[in-house]
Amino acid sequence: MKTNVGTVERIARVLGGGLLVATGFLAFSQGMMGYGIAAMGCMLLMTGLMGYCPACHLMGRCPVRAH
Repeated sequence: MKTNVGTVERIARVLGGGLLVATGFLAFSQGMMGYGIAAMGCMLLMTGLMGYCPACHLMGRCPVRAH
């Protein structure tokens, strides 16, 4: 799998995803909204850790320059 997410964006995705996961489980722990927020956070977290975003690939977006 090729990397299609830049370093700064990866850091932002990991931080934002972690924050969403924590918010989903801590602030909204009683309902389905919390699980939905946590699921979105997990997706952001995984794309940040892997450096690959399927949605960016489908849209043809590639901010990482080929060397």
